[in-house]
Amino acid sequence: MNNNSDPLFNQYAEMDFADAKPVAEVSAVAKLQAAQGGKSRITMRVDNATLAVFKARAEMSGGNYQTLMNEALSQFAQGQTLADVVRETIRQELHHA
Repeated sequence: MNNNSDPLFNQYAEMDFADAKPVAEVSAVAKLQAAQGGKSRITMRVDNATLAVFKARAEMSGGNYQTLMNEALSQFAQGQTLADVVRETIRQELHHA
């Protein structure tokens, strides 16, 4: 971790994690991670322009670009088109109004 990749770096930079345990060795945390899990860490190459769009959208919404990319992939995998997503969003907004 470095100060370029994590905005909380300075807050935790001086902490000593030498005795830290892996998640698997802390049963409560392991259970929580398993419950929230269902995700796999992967490495993939993405066009710089595509990545820039997701990062910009995440910054505008206050979210995380990886979450946005995961949602987009999930929608694609489910066969949803952009038009489907827009229609559903409009329906939800009209229902809340």
